[in-house]
Amino acid sequence: MERQQGLADAGRDTVSGMVLGAWDAFLAQAERVDLSRPSRLPGWRAHEICVHLGCWEDHAAMADLIASARSAGAGSQPDPDAVNARVTAAHRDASREEVLAALHRNREATVRYLADEPVELDTAPTVSVVGRLPLLSVVLGQAYELAVHGLDLVPCGAEPPPAEVLQSGLAALTDVTGALASSCGITGGVTLATPDGGWSFAADPDGWVVRSVPGGEHEGPAVEGAADLLLEAASGRINPVPAVATRKLKVHDVGGLLQLAPIVQKVPGIPGGPILQLAARTVGGPAAALGRLFRRG
Repeated sequence: MERQQGLADAGRDTVSGMVLGAWDAFLAQAERVDLSRPSRLPGWRAHEICVHLGCWEDHAAMADLIASARSAGAGSQPDPDAVNARVTAAHRDASREEVLAALHRNREATVRYLADEPVELDTAPTVSVVGRLPLLSVVLGQAYELAVHGLDLVPCGAEPPPAEVLQSGLAALTDVTGALASSCGITGGVTLATPDGGWSFAADPDGWVVRSVPGGEHEGPAVEGAADLLLEAASGRINPVPAVATRKLKVHDVGGLLQLAPIVQKVPGIPGGPILQLAARTVGGPAAALGRLFRRG
């Protein structure tokens, strides 16, 4: 039996719509916003957000991912903070036209991969910022990053990302978490549930499966809330504790969710880490009362 690899097994027809839709929505935001306005990220303007998502002569992430997949995941895991610092410093004075052109180049690089590269590369391992994952899963990960950064642009005057982009971001988050759970030898899963629908994964040491779930539905371990709030909690943009205390976020089956906590120890900066850390803090210790609050959900 072949190893199951989440949404990479769903193929390009499924993933391309999510990723390219997220690109189109983010480009529409970037083209309307004043790039000099400060964002909610310390020290970053809208300019820096867009620069680090672009494709430059000294920063071609898609080409690097493809090269790694062609060599069976060769290469060292990059430090995202160091990469972002280098790229944003190098292009700090780029014009608006140059920044927007770099964004379009990165979208076009993704289009070329989906159109031209052999399908066998989709499930080939490539080195990413969170470890070695199927190339198509890493490409889908762009939808998560674009959704989160689309939310980052809202304080700069941009319109919020469309609901379908937020859902694509949650799909990417679910897929990567499932992949990391499997790589850690964990048998378990979680659902990210929203009123408009959500995503769940089931993982074991032999692989992981991802599926969409209807609005408001969940079984077993789950985190429930609005899609934008889930993404902001997962990315560390907000502290999830107050959101849980006010019932804007609901956590179900904390014990089951806690089974995933070893992922954070292996990959401290993973997307979704703040939610898993929150679950860990609810078992005993000073956060026991918050754990009781969770169990009412």
